Amino acid sequence: MSRPFRVAIVGAGPAGIYAADILDKSDAPVTIDLFERMPAPFGLIRYGVAPDHPRIKGIVNALHKVLDRPGIRLLGNIDYGTDLKLDDLREFYDAVIFSTGASSDRTLDLPGIDLPGSYGAADFVSWYDGHPDVPRTWPLDASSVAVLGVGNVALDVARILAKTADELLTTEIPPNVYQGLCASHVTDVHVFGRRGPAQAKFTPMELRELDHSPNVEVIVDPEDIEFDEGSIAAIRGSKQVDMVVKTLQDWAIRDTGDRPKRLHLHFFHSPAEVTGDGRVEGLRTERTELTGDGNVRGTGEFHDWDVQAVYRAVGYLSSALPEIPFDHGTGTVPNEGGRVLDLDEAHVPGVYVTGWIKRGPVGLIGHTKGDAAETVANLLADAPELHRAEYDDPDAILAFLAERGVPFTTWEGWGRLDTHERGLGEPHGRDRVKVVEREEMVRVSREV
Repeated sequence: MSRPFRVAIVGAGPAGIYAADILDKSDAPVTIDLFERMPAPFGLIRYGVAPDHPRIKGIVNALHKVLDRPGIRLLGNIDYGTDLKLDDLREFYDAVIFSTGASSDRTLDLPGIDLPGSYGAADFVSWYDGHPDVPRTWPLDASSVAVLGVGNVALDVARILAKTADELLTTEIPPNVYQGLCASHVTDVHVFGRRGPAQAKFTPMELRELDHSPNVEVIVDPEDIEFDEGSIAAIRGSKQVDMVVKTLQDWAIRDTGDRPKRLHLHFFHSPAEVTGDGRVEGLRTERTELTGDGNVRGTGEFHDWDVQAVYRAVGYLSSALPEIPFDHGTGTVPNEGGRVLDLDEAHVPGVYVTGWIKRGPVGLIGHTKGDAAETVANLLADAPELHRAEYDDPDAILAFLAERGVPFTTWEGWGRLDTHERGLGEPHGRDRVKVVEREEMVRVSREV
């Protein structure tokens, strides 16, 4: 074959960019096009990481260097399944990797969970991160809210709800988010976990950040600091668990201060029902107890909490992709080492997955590197046997998109948008102010 092996990657978040990085560094002659539904790259880092976490957003610097390489091309504002389909990609590429991530909320089977005032964490995160596809306003008229879940997303949601708007004014939040948070009535945020402190999924740094705000008092009930043999084994077996538990213990024994807002961390409370007549008016939980192995059982003792809003942060879920097999139970594409499998568990030639669409939304951003390495290794092993694309010209895809009238954006266009957003932030002493209107993002990106 005289030309390089050509790969399309659908999804330009961390998982897709890591896959491009590993492919580009391989010994194989390869060119890569990254297709992204949004006009801008970086996926979860741009639209899923809380704005007051610049350290995590700093991962963009490493991803930026990957997209700067000449063998990698970004094509944004292209919706797979609408603007192009799998058969289209096969005409232009020898293999396709899907890295579309997980952006929907996992459902929670709970009476009353669908009442007005009950929200998914993913929708709220998308709002405060300025996602173009969500409404510009968010109802923050509740004074007391419940957050269900004890992972880092639950902490992000709780922290943003509890902080004052002015504390976030130095971040990249767009004006509509700042104005919405200014109007917030929230004074108390209650975070509920079904099990105990040793089973919480927080990372130590995320947890400690809750206590950094001068306006938020973090409160832990001493009665919730309880351990069984399974919990003690978890503490001894993990430095991270030990650090989380020690932080919670310290908070439980200290005197409560007088900061104007309160963030309560509750353990051994299993949500039983969201209550209310026509909208959320309360949450009922069942007290649980440890069973000796780190698991819990219900005690039959119920508590009613006066809350006017409920946020469920019980996990993200990937969405099915047109023409691609999908397991709705696990929220993943069936695969073996990244090779997509059909209904007969045979490999679909030339089609691969990586990231959360491959293994589910578990782990930190950096963990997707391992996924990408496995997928890319299998793709390169298969390459000699794969059917070659019809078109040899790498720019044929650009003519195809232009003919269809798709206003796609590019890596150079992202540079223009990046400069524009930084310019919006400069008069206010901010690194950037994020543009939230898709039309404006595309216009700025395509201006010459």
